[in-house]
Amino acid sequence: MSRARTLQPGTCPLLRLTVSIAAIFLFVTACLAQSKPASTAGQQAETPWAKELSKYPGLLPEFGQLAGKLQTEVQFPAPRAESRLLSLLPESTIIYAALPNYGEATHQALQIFRQELQESAVLRDWWTHGDMATSGPKLEDSLEKLYQFQQFLGDEIVVAGEMNATEPRFLVLAEVRKPGLKKFMEQMLDQFATKSKPGVRLLDPQELAIAKEKAHSEEFLFLVRPDFVVGASDLTTLRSLSGKLDRGGREFVSTAFGKRVTQEYNGGVTMLAAADLNTILKQVPHGKPQDEAAFQRSGFADMKYLIWKHRKVGAQEVSQAELNFTAPRHGAAAWLAKPARLDSLDFASPQAMLTGSVVLASLSKIFDDIQEMSGPSGVNAFAGIAAGEKALGLSLKDDLLDQLGGELTIELDSITPPRPAWKAMLNVRDAARLQHTLETLLALGQLKAEQFVEGGITYRSLRIPSTPVPMEISYAFADGYLIVGSSQDAVSEAVGLHRSGGSLAKSAKFLASLPGHSANASALLYQNSLSIASMQVQQVSPELADTLAKFSKDASPTVVSVYGEESTIREMSSNGAFDVPTTLVVAAIAIPNLLRSRMAANEASAVGSVRTVNTAQVTYEVAYPKRGFAPNLATLGPDPRGPNAYSPEHAGLIDESLANTSCTAEAWCTKSGYQFRVSAMCKLRACKEYVVVATPVNSNTGTRSFCSTSDGVIHLKVGAPLTSHVTASECRAWPPIQ
Repeated sequence: MSRARTLQPGTCPLLRLTVSIAAIFLFVTACLAQSKPASTAGQQAETPWAKELSKYPGLLPEFGQLAGKLQTEVQFPAPRAESRLLSLLPESTIIYAALPNYGEATHQALQIFRQELQESAVLRDWWTHGDMATSGPKLEDSLEKLYQFQQFLGDEIVVAGEMNATEPRFLVLAEVRKPGLKKFMEQMLDQFATKSKPGVRLLDPQELAIAKEKAHSEEFLFLVRPDFVVGASDLTTLRSLSGKLDRGGREFVSTAFGKRVTQEYNGGVTMLAAADLNTILKQVPHGKPQDEAAFQRSGFADMKYLIWKHRKVGAQEVSQAELNFTAPRHGAAAWLAKPARLDSLDFASPQAMLTGSVVLASLSKIFDDIQEMSGPSGVNAFAGIAAGEKALGLSLKDDLLDQLGGELTIELDSITPPRPAWKAMLNVRDAARLQHTLETLLALGQLKAEQFVEGGITYRSLRIPSTPVPMEISYAFADGYLIVGSSQDAVSEAVGLHRSGGSLAKSAKFLASLPGHSANASALLYQNSLSIASMQVQQVSPELADTLAKFSKDASPTVVSVYGEESTIREMSSNGAFDVPTTLVVAAIAIPNLLRSRMAANEASAVGSVRTVNTAQVTYEVAYPKRGFAPNLATLGPDPRGPNAYSPEHAGLIDESLANTSCTAEAWCTKSGYQFRVSAMCKLRACKEYVVVATPVNSNTGTRSFCSTSDGVIHLKVGAPLTSHVTASECRAWPPIQ
């Protein structure tokens, strides 16, 4: 195998990485998914990825070397300047998607991986032992079969859709490169067949002629001809397209939508997708008259085409999207202003995890549009606003909205609990008038800002009561902008970056990553993917987080720019973060597994805490028989008077991490990603039954809720976090944990 392959011009970085590391990504993800975290109650689960790194300490550098070779040595299909399949589609096509044949690239990636296995002892040792010894060869075989399958196909695979009454009807079309495809597909279906009914039905032209539609069938049908392979969800569509292939014709490319899709191939594309939204909207059944009227007022009823493509612009690989309208934008569709300089980025940090900017049209006009679109249902809300304006002697539009220029930048620096670090920058027309408005609103909320002056800038800070810790918000006015942040230091840093010239707007890395190298835009999103990944895994695997954070300093960011034009909204994005393949492979493989492991640890901890509450309740009932069970967690928790104080109101049977004085029957208490609450059924202060419930804080911290009653059996329920308590009978109806 040659080790001197070079990338062809126009190769898309996103697709290059996605396809070239497909083998290793699938291999490792499957391996780690099979690893089972510890499930003992209260025991910290060791993450599968951490276990792998500990067992094979040289594995991470080997992945980096492998990913680098995959990026530089795999050849990919060249961009296509035309399509031989486009003219064969039905005239009624309203959805179109085309992608290249990646079979050869997949095969090259698999060869490189196998070569690395021969040359790397640590990679080979990891691959040939444990779970990978059985699952690895199966995955290799699947990728090999995928390569063999795509060898039968032409250079492009097209998926198209048309409307059938109110439902879309899809078809798949590709050229056949060599004979034997039907037999190969039959062998693949036999190999991967399960006990359930097959979801694919293969036909040749003779079988199609006599085939009958099966009632209530969910099979997807494939017609394998000597020249084309065609897929459809029903025989009528399949026969219709097969007849068109025999007759030829250019009906679709003669339509307005077909001409537009044809035009998008000019200059070469790697992937292309398009939808005729105007036709789709006309065919969708109408809703209630008031809803239809609101939709018309929104401006989105005028949508025409939605186009997405990946291509090369100059020396950059970019993704481009475009939303056309049949008329000049109006209503909500016109809220996005025309492209302009985003001067608020001059207060943003180049080290930010995520920064988003937007330039809006007149905020007063947006307010009027919202009022108009809300219709009769919004009358009371806007009447309340008018009454509030009169009471305060303020005008929402004149004293607040009209004092803001419409440019807004939000920056996220950290998501570390208990308080994320963030900033927001808004351009201001009259700072003094806006400050007066803010003072009036703060006085209404009985809040008073502390202030200090530094470098000629007045900084104001507020402390807003909240749990578990008070929230701080600081702000200042500087050079025509209002800077708001999560702390005084955050606001001061923004002003310092602006004055020193060290801001994101002047960062060479940021400027080089701009799609088209233009800083003018209607909206912009900047993100450091590796920094975000580092934050996600910090509490699960600090070592991996440190590695990701180190690489994130050198990684190119991802930048998405949006441009609002008279009758079009365009998007262009670069994806420079893929310049650091080592860390991205690690992130893509490790993060889902790390988060799943953390979730498992949270669930195990929650079960342990429920058992702790059950034990404490039994002890409480023995110690205070006239009281029965404790009515809430606060009663089981420590006495605020001190560690040696015990009473029926605060029995000291559970530590403060789970039961503090705020954990009443109406309030949830939080521990290790779960919320806990105890309620009891009491008469005359004697409680004969109780329920303890544990539910995830959100869907990222757990997927199972737990409960238990006085019988001590722990039950579970899979699903979204609970928003209300459950009764004893409801708890017992849940299945018990095994």
